[in-house]
Amino acid sequence: MMDVTWTTKYLAEFLGTAILVILGNGAVANVDLKGTKGHASGWMTIAWGYGCGVMIPALMFGNVSGNHINPAYTIGLAASGLFPWAHVAQYIVAQILGAIAGQAVIVTVYRPYFLKTTNPNHILGAFSTIDNIDDGTVGSRRGAVINGFLNEFFGSFVLFFSALGLTKNYFGAEVAPAIDKLLASQATTTAAVPKVADMDVATKLQQGIIGLTTGNAGSLAVAHLVLGLVVMTLVASLGGPTGPGLNPARDLGPRILHSLLPKSILGESKGDSKWWYAWTPILAPILAAVSAIALFKIIFL
Repeated sequence: MMDVTWTTKYLAEFLGTAILVILGNGAVANVDLKGTKGHASGWMTIAWGYGCGVMIPALMFGNVSGNHINPAYTIGLAASGLFPWAHVAQYIVAQILGAIAGQAVIVTVYRPYFLKTTNPNHILGAFSTIDNIDDGTVGSRRGAVINGFLNEFFGSFVLFFSALGLTKNYFGAEVAPAIDKLLASQATTTAAVPKVADMDVATKLQQGIIGLTTGNAGSLAVAHLVLGLVVMTLVASLGGPTGPGLNPARDLGPRILHSLLPKSILGESKGDSKWWYAWTPILAPILAAVSAIALFKIIFL
């Protein structure tokens, strides 16, 4: 990562999460809200929205804050000693506020279509998740919570295990140690070895450092691209029951906003925010992150 201040990292988490929500929940709004040009355009529109919603911030901020944009990932990394606990709370606050800000943009541009929509589940769905088993009856709530928890847990497990694999054990990751070895070998024959950043282009070319460094950065960029494909595929494959959330901030921030906004903004068909379900897309991804990252660390790190 670049040498940036923690304040800059918090800002990157805020902006990255806002972009995720704008692109992901924006796709849901486009598909589900009545009267939009993308109305009923299909599930793959939503999958592409969330996939690019993760990929684009990853390419923008992966080298700044690590692009967690997900409280579960931040907690999971900290639990395995891969991120300092001292900054966990700040990351989570930035992520939740970013999700709220991103959702506010969605509400602003889609307000006429919220007003036209008569299905309260479609209105809530443009904000947060709910297992599709829920049909409004008390009896369906238990099934929605159980199935929703399982769906969010396994989907999140795949996401976090993949994320760590793609960014830690990606193709080309072995190049960084090669650079260190190259510079160490030079130290045995020269009195002082200049830092890579201080070398001119000719020296870098001579020592092969430009090719090595570019390959390393290129491989990590590809990893971030593939991470977006992982999210897109998860939405397409495991997204049917719940949405899915896979991210406490992506669900909680918009749900808070949904509960606060009046019917004059969201329409007369606005229903309740279903807080009875809200803990599911929060707890399940966190447990999945802790277990997936711990398992990855045991096996590969």
